[in-house]
Formats: sequence, C-alpha cells, structure tokens
Amino acid sequence: MTLIGWLQIGLLFVVVALIVKPLGIFMARVFSGERTFLSPVLAPVERGFYAAAGVDAKSEQGWLAYALSVVAFSMAGFAALYTILRLQFYLPLNPQGFAGMAPDLAFNTAVSFVTNTNWQAYGGETTLSHFSQMAGLTVQNFVSAATGIAIALAVTRAFSRSAVQTVGNFWVDLTRATLYVLLPLAIVVAIAFVAMGLPQTLDASVSATTIEGAQQTIALGPVASQEAIKQLGTNGGGFFNVNAAHPLENPSALSNYLNIIAMLSITSALVYAFGQIVGDRRQGWAFLAVTAIFLLVGTATIYWAETSGNPVLTALGVDPALGNMEGKEVRFGQAMTAGYAAITTGISDGGVNGMHGSFTGLGGLVPMFLIQLGEVLPGGVGSGLYGMIVFAILAVFVAGLMVGRTPELLGKKIESREMKYAMLAVLILPLAILGFTAVSAMLPFALASVGTAGPHGLSEILYAFTSAAGNNGSAFGGLSANTPWYNTTLGLAMLLGRFGYIVPVLAIAGALAAKTRGTPSGGTFPTHTPLFVGLLIGIILILGGLQFFPALALGPIVEHFAMLSGQTF
Repeated sequence: MTLIGWLQIGLLFVVVALIVKPLGIFMARVFSGERTFLSPVLAPVERGFYAAAGVDAKSEQGWLAYALSVVAFSMAGFAALYTILRLQFYLPLNPQGFAGMAPDLAFNTAVSFVTNTNWQAYGGETTLSHFSQMAGLTVQNFVSAATGIAIALAVTRAFSRSAVQTVGNFWVDLTRATLYVLLPLAIVVAIAFVAMGLPQTLDASVSATTIEGAQQTIALGPVASQEAIKQLGTNGGGFFNVNAAHPLENPSALSNYLNIIAMLSITSALVYAFGQIVGDRRQGWAFLAVTAIFLLVGTATIYWAETSGNPVLTALGVDPALGNMEGKEVRFGQAMTAGYAAITTGISDGGVNGMHGSFTGLGGLVPMFLIQLGEVLPGGVGSGLYGMIVFAILAVFVAGLMVGRTPELLGKKIESREMKYAMLAVLILPLAILGFTAVSAMLPFALASVGTAGPHGLSEILYAFTSAAGNNGSAFGGLSANTPWYNTTLGLAMLLGRFGYIVPVLAIAGALAAKTRGTPSGGTFPTHTPLFVGLLIGIILILGGLQFFPALALGPIVEHFAMLSGQTF
C-alpha cells in the first residue's frame, strides 16, 4: 500500500461528500413536488406524459396498489425486452447482423435488466445489436433505477406522514425520477465520457493496423450513453464483455474516477434526501456514516489483501513487491481497483474494472460479503435506502428489547407487524443464494460449468447466485453461466431478490404510514447518534455472518488459508 494509493481513495470520498448535500436537496425538492431550476423546461413535458398515460398526478395509492403498479410495470418491461432480444435480427440498427438470443439467455437477460441486476451471461459486443443495446438495455437502465427510487420514496413518505393510508403515486415517482434526476445527469456524464475518449457512434466497428502489420477489427457503438446511465443508475451492465476493464469503456484513470463518482452520487444523495423529507437530516447523515464505514473498511481490506501478494506466485519467481496484480488493469492499479470492487458490490452497481475471481481469497471474499449484507451501502439507486431502513427497524427492535421499551424509528412505533415483514425481507437473500448454490454444487451438469476445482469453484457458484439475488450483476469469473440451468436459476434468483424484497418493504411502508407520528421524549432511543450507528453496523454484520459465514468458510476463507500455505487446487 502506498500514500498515493490512499490519497486516491481519500479524494474520491471527499468529492462524493461534496456532491451529497446539494444533489440531495435538489432531489428532495423534486420528489416533494416543489419548483426547481429545471421546472420551466421539464414541467410541461411531465404534464404531457401524465396526460398521454391517463395518470392523475394528484391521486395517490395505498401500499398494495403501489406494489401492484411496480410489478405490472416490470412485467411489461420484461415482455418488451424479451421480445427485442429474441427478434433483434429483424429489428433496425443491427449492422453486425446478430441473430436473436436463445430463449433461456433472453429470459435471463430480460429479467436481469428489469430487476436492475444487469448480470450478463454473454459478450455485449459479440451478441447484441445497437438497437438492443439502446432501445432494450439502456431504456431499462433508466426505468429500473427509477423504480428503485420510487420504492425508496414510498418508504420515506411512510415516516414523514402521520395516520394516512397512501404512500404516493408510483407513476408520478417513476416519471420524476427519470425526467428530473436520471436523464439530465446521464446527458452531462455521457458528454464527459465522450470527451474522455469513449465511443458514441452507430458504426459497428473500425479496422486498425497493429504494430505487427496485421488488421484488427475493433467493435464500436453507442458506448458513452449506456455507460453514463449504467453507473448513475447503479446498473452495471457493460457494453463490452469485460465491462469497465475495457479501454473503450474506461480508458483512463480520470474516466475511472468519474465511473465511481457516478455510482455513488445519486445513491448517497438519496439518503440525504430521505433525512430532508422526513425532517431529520441527522438521520440521513447517520445512515451515510454507516455507508462510509463499510465502504472504507471494505476498500482497505481488499487493498491490503491485494498488495500483500500471493505466496504461490512468489514461489514461481514473481516479485512480491508488486503484490497481486493478476486480473487488474495497470492503468488503474491496486488502490483504485480495490475501491472500485468494494463500491460496485456495496452499492449494487455490478460494473467491474478488474476480475474478482483473480483476487486473493480474502480480496475476493470482501466483494461477495458486501453483496450478501444486502447491498445497503447505500445499495442500488433506491434499493440501498429501503434496505438500510429495514436493518434500522431491526436495530431499534433490538435496542427496545435491551431497555424494555417499544421500539421507535423517527416517531413511528415498530410493532410485530413491521417486524414480520422485515424478517420476511431479510430472509429472501439467504433463501435464494444458499438454496440455489447448494443445489448447483450437487448437480453434475451444473458443476460442469465450474472453471476451477476446490474452494474457488464453490466461490464461483456462490458468487454467481449472490450477485443475482442481490441484484448486483458482477461476475466472479470462471463460471460458464450461459447454460439453460444457470440462465434459468439465476433469473429466478434475480426475481426473488427484487420482488421478494420490495413487496414486504412496501407493506412496511403501508403499515408505518397508517401510524400516528409521535414526538421524541426523554425515553426515546435516538437513532442519529454514534451509538445507533454502531448498533446498526453490528446488526448488519451479525445477520450477514450468521447467514453466510458457513458457506464463505468453505469457499474464499479456505482458499485464503490455502494460499498462505502455498497450496493450489
């Protein structure tokens, strides 16, 4: 580890911290229906959308109607994207002449982008036409992210309101999130990416002459526009197969910085907006403190593990001073690869600038564990906020047991109904991850897709279902996942991780909105103090440890100790 590396990491978090407040205040104003500097241009467009869709912007929904709207919209998006992927050969903007996807791969990909997972079991530049990339994937990058924001807003209103039966209007929240937040920022970031060298063209490829005099065909396309919303919406799906490790998707240290800042900007600002809307900014800062601690510790752990080197490679004559550079781009180095890995898995982005399967055992464990914690750091756009709130509910319940008082969070009493919904939500991930992993580790045709024997092979399977159920989308590497078994089961895991989680979360929102909001008293446990931050971190770690430690012990933990002893598999 070097001072320069730490300065790179530190500067990144400072820049994000400077963005959080102004962007959070702007988002709070947008979602509260207040006028902003974009209103003169976008308000008529917004009203036009409502008129065309027959939406009454002043009419609100209860939690069940809100949830049904989310599911119906997502099902329609799945049907549209599946059709595009299957029929892309007959659709325009296909200069490569690519055929349509096989049914199982189209199912997996459509589910992946609709659920904001963006798991890719294919090579983008060798499989998808420009039309599929733009009208299919990029559109879902916008609306799946906006759906996550909308759900977070419904939960936020549950705390800001008192004794009501509604949590907002999904169609209004979806429109405002896309029109006022995601689209303007995506335009700005896409222009910045073009200036940094990312392609933005409808050409299929360009021919280049190599140093040896041979001809090389380099794939091109509308990369910058997809990359912008990929990161801002914490989607993670890359235009190219190797994602942000590709020189045309992430050409320099500066573009790498912008990638990470884009990942963190909306997700972090939304947490601040939560505090602004509920009338307690300190609560937003408390949640952000939890986020910062986890991401900094995760980054530091990966950085330390990768710079410590690999004794197996040292025995082969590799200079140990270089650390473990396997799977990393030299233009980013170990510090920014570690930061990228921790942030992309902690916040449900899924884009990668290095191959996590090439990390050391400990270095690969951290990204996997961050996803298994529920990606609440601050998770995907919207999903991290409501995931954090679920854990906060569990934390105040534990605190209430300790002091013998009815637990409260922001003036709302947490009772048995909310706890049942919260436990249902947190049990979805281990059910999907461990269940599908156990079955896949026993079936011969599933094991045939594993690239490495021993604990690393188990890590490949475990990471795949962790990424799918956690709606992350990053890949460990080594697993040949484009098979009917994995395309189907990973797709089912994505659906469980998305809708099996948001339905109980919206039920919590409905239950809390109906409660009268109380005022803090001398006996109220404050939820914005360092004590609560520590308690919340403890609850997140305990749940993650209890649920996933046995599986991790058989995979990356065993691999790490085997590496230290010089053993290979």
